[in-house]
Amino acid sequence: MEYRTLGKTGIRVSVLGFGAMRLPVTGQPHEVDEDATIDMLRYAIDQGVNYIDSAYVYHDGHSEIVIGKALQDGYRAKTYVATKCPVWMVDQTADFDRLLNEQLARLQTDHIDFYLLHCLQQGNWPRMQQMDVASWAERAQRDGRIGQFGFSFHDSFSVFQDIVDAYDWGFCQIQYNLVNENVQAGTAGLKYAAAKGLGVVIMEPLFGGTLANPPDAVRQLWEEAGYQPVPVALRWVWDRPEVSLVLSGMSTRAQVEQNIETAREAGVGRLTDGERAVIRRVQEKYEELSPIPCTKCGYCLPCPHGVDIPVNFELYNEATVFQGSSVVLCRNLYHGLPESQRAAACAACHTCEDRCPQKIEISRLMGEVGKHFA
Repeated sequence: MEYRTLGKTGIRVSVLGFGAMRLPVTGQPHEVDEDATIDMLRYAIDQGVNYIDSAYVYHDGHSEIVIGKALQDGYRAKTYVATKCPVWMVDQTADFDRLLNEQLARLQTDHIDFYLLHCLQQGNWPRMQQMDVASWAERAQRDGRIGQFGFSFHDSFSVFQDIVDAYDWGFCQIQYNLVNENVQAGTAGLKYAAAKGLGVVIMEPLFGGTLANPPDAVRQLWEEAGYQPVPVALRWVWDRPEVSLVLSGMSTRAQVEQNIETAREAGVGRLTDGERAVIRRVQEKYEELSPIPCTKCGYCLPCPHGVDIPVNFELYNEATVFQGSSVVLCRNLYHGLPESQRAAACAACHTCEDRCPQKIEISRLMGEVGKHFA
């Protein structure tokens, strides 16, 4: 197992982290298969994985509970635990303590090594600042309940810059994969955070598992080149020197074993020329499959009514091309936008269409996007 230093924290972490959002279940999402999960987690730790990531809301809270059980019998001392504060559930400062103490009890531990504000966006970040969350976090660090303080993120690069610059964070967590180089924080955000000394944790390296089960046109490219999509997609992320570790949301023992085997090949500059070539073709094919030919040039902005046209098209394209949990993610991100920025706020004034180099029928398509996510 390769280990990398997590930015300014100086902590050495395994390049593969265990994401506990998609644990095996016996029925409903909260019905986690505890025996299978404990076996998977302990096997991963025995193989050198030393970072487990969860959140207050994963599996309706049962993710943290089963992790707490898995880390008994000496396993807690072998790994770092990361989990997240559901900022949308915070109405007053006292809620930060209430939620954290509940998470400590679930995890059966007296401290959380890496504590994140969950899913910071333009819509909730100002409220966190008004509540002076940084001062609260510093108090929680002084009393030993949390170690490193960071945030996970789903919004635009400009918002990401504002959040990174607002506080002396230890690390951050962003979505990044071979089809999301220019989505959300993207490559620009990855480099920006690393340049500021932040450790960068990558989530959704397989975009909710959808890169593992590609559309037929993409699958054919992988097969013709003789490569499996999952190992190459993971190694593509590890090829970036700014990446500290990659989280994989594993649901079976076989996935754990496969990802650990792939992690042994992790490293910068270890992709072959053949792998790089097929990745370029795959990226191009995904772009071709997108129903709206938006290049995100931004010429359509500013919208007189405040609609973020490129972001709406980006979410619609991803929700249409990809399947599985990525569809839910795109829907949640759409509804996480301020109402004035959503497609539903389009007044069909056609001002943007005169500026669009691609001659996209923006006003008509905004109506379709709004209905899709309604």
